[in-house]
Amino acid sequence: MTSFGKLLIVIGVVLIIVGLLSNVIGKLPGDFSFKKGNVSIYFPFMTSIIISIVLSIILYIISRFR
Repeated sequence: MTSFGKLLIVIGVVLIIVGLLSNVIGKLPGDFSFKKGNVSIYFPFMTSIIISIVLSIILYIISRFR
């Protein structure tokens, strides 16, 4: 298997994990949602921080093995 194929597999697995995490931890206390009339805005602030930390740890571990 080429390195490009392995990269695509790793990216796919990471996207699946991020998708599952966003469904599981979707609405944390730090997430903001505003609703006024017919307009609603949702900003997942705390979820974004947690996903960023998890991805940083994963990428750090991967870079240590290279």
